[in-house]
Amino acid sequence: MLVLTRKRNQSIMIGDEIEIVIVDVKNEQVKIGIKAPRNVTVHRKEIYEEIQEENRLAAKPVVGSLDDLNRLLGKQGKKN
Repeated sequence: MLVLTRKRNQSIMIGDEIEIVIVDVKNEQVKIGIKAPRNVTVHRKEIYEEIQEENRLAAKPVVGSLDDLNRLLGKQGKKN
């Protein structure tokens, strides 16, 4: 991990297109601004982790769903 010290209104560049700006510092809280192209998604880490978990759950096959689908398709095939 790279650790940098910045003051209010100073920036950090990530590549050529992403700029992290220190907007304000109060007590133990730092406000940052992020300038990035619209095609770059930016999330707080806890939100990013929730999205990843939801994606993992959505990608899991439901037990029995393939068997149910095969039975349904088998019944439809017999009707024709």
